[in-house]
Amino acid sequence: MSSDKHHSSARLVDRRPSISGTELVATLVPPPQFDHASFDSYRPDPEYASQEEARELLRAFAEPEAPVARGLFGFGRKKQAESRPNAPAKPGVYLDGGFGVGKTHLLAATWHATRGRRYFGTFIQYTALVGALGYNGAVGVLQGARLICIDEFELDDPGDTMLMTRLIGDLTSTGSRIVATSNTPPNALGEGRFAAADFMREIQAMSDRFAAVRIDGVDYRQRDIKGDAVVLSDEAYRFAIADVAASGERMTDDDFSELIAHLATVHPSSYIGLLEGVQCIGLRGVHELTDQSAALRFVAFIDRVYDAQIPIRATGLPLTSIFGGGMLDGGYRKKYLRCISRLGALTASEIPQ
Repeated sequence: MSSDKHHSSARLVDRRPSISGTELVATLVPPPQFDHASFDSYRPDPEYASQEEARELLRAFAEPEAPVARGLFGFGRKKQAESRPNAPAKPGVYLDGGFGVGKTHLLAATWHATRGRRYFGTFIQYTALVGALGYNGAVGVLQGARLICIDEFELDDPGDTMLMTRLIGDLTSTGSRIVATSNTPPNALGEGRFAAADFMREIQAMSDRFAAVRIDGVDYRQRDIKGDAVVLSDEAYRFAIADVAASGERMTDDDFSELIAHLATVHPSSYIGLLEGVQCIGLRGVHELTDQSAALRFVAFIDRVYDAQIPIRATGLPLTSIFGGGMLDGGYRKKYLRCISRLGALTASEIPQ
């Protein structure tokens, strides 16, 4: 299919976003799909008691129960209400569980329920903030915040381990509280990716600041989705582009190989800039990825696409089958499985009308 037929659509590869430190700070809020996330709107699976337990523990962490009067003759004396579980004594809560069990929803609910200055971002956003502002500059911005929410907490190299250990220590020592989500228990971070044993002291020091909370369950995104990601024929893809253009929606149209190459030229913290104004993404010629660096960049890109809830239309190999070369058996297995889950949902999503 000739690219001449797609000039009416924008291309992601033509965009070269760069986000400044100030702009990064402005992005440290929950993704739009969680604008109204609350503890009440979280729907725990009754088959997994740990979901309800995690919700109530975080509710207590975010909203410490106010003292209540003992009664008419209590002379103003107060006692603590007993209907809510005690908030963790540690300055942080670490949500450990599989993908699709609602960890990010609970993280956003905690953010919304907390009063005062607070920040919400992915692990990549915080490390990028340090890169943009320098360590002292980033600490200067974050220090004193009531709450720091860190989504997708995964340590992929020793430098990140040292950086996040120091950052979490400096923030909690000055009164900030932290809630983090991950698919990996805190004492197993970095496992299978680098010589984690060499950094066990740092990892242990960091995990000691968290009360680890396990959330079990099944991936809610896959409950109504069967099989691989949706793949379009070339003809169906052309019709999809025409339909989106006719409805006034903004659809991008890119060759998959060209997009993969382009992602290497953009810092992952700026991937959100690739998506500004986009309401549907078109990818032609999807194929297997065997380079791990390219695959991890694509995972980071899809995380931002999923945050923005932008549907994907694609031709070629199903997007849920692109991680080859034994990637699903390696140290990044959980990252790839989370991405596969999200790709299945995004290719099945309706285009906004």
